[in-house]
Amino acid sequence: QVQLVESGGGLVQAGGSLRLSCAASGSIFSINVMGWYRQAPGKQRELVAAITSGGTTNYADSVKDRFTIFPDNAKNTVFLQMNSLKPEDTAVYYCHAEIAMPTMTFFSNYWGRGTQVTVSS
Repeated sequence: QVQLVESGGGLVQAGGSLRLSCAASGSIFSINVMGWYRQAPGKQRELVAAITSGGTTNYADSVKDRFTIFPDNAKNTVFLQMNSLKPEDTAVYYCHAEIAMPTMTFFSNYWGRGTQVTVSS
């Protein structure tokens, strides 16, 4: 019953900003990691940014100076603030989470449906 719901994608000109959000809902006991991946046409899906329950972050080199990931733990939500967007950032952005259900001793992977980010030049 776990679901990841993304929002915030859209069309922006180069140099602009967007903020993506991903809210996890359902039968959740614990969240180990939440993050964002992206996939452009003809390219492999790649990690953009991730954050652990302890607050440790990880960024792709191509975005680390421009993007920021941060959580709202009370709402099981993670945000991706994207600044100084470039046409190369155009992709479908997918939320990802490692979540443990109540009583379970392991984490499972969950994915959102994806949200389109298009940056015009």
